[in-house]
Amino acid sequence: MTSSTKEPATTGSSREFVKQSSLYQEFLAEREEILKHKWLESERLGYDIGFERALLDWIRKHREGWRAARRQNLSGPGSSSPPYSSSGVKQP
Repeated sequence: MTSSTKEPATTGSSREFVKQSSLYQEFLAEREEILKHKWLESERLGYDIGFERALLDWIRKHREGWRAARRQNLSGPGSSSPPYSSSGVKQP
């Protein structure tokens, strides 16, 4: 008996769906910012700080502001965005 190594047709379309999802796009954008932060901090300190340290540092220092700016940029002028964020905090 042999097992088939072909993926079902739905797997490829599922991957495309995930890649096109807004959640995945946000993940990629955030990851890119963390990698930039890692590079800048590593250059400043003179050694590679590693992804985990960069991640934790970026979350602590920059994530909230980055997300707020991104929400504002994505909503753009003329679009109606809700007055409250998902956390219940009133948006400016």
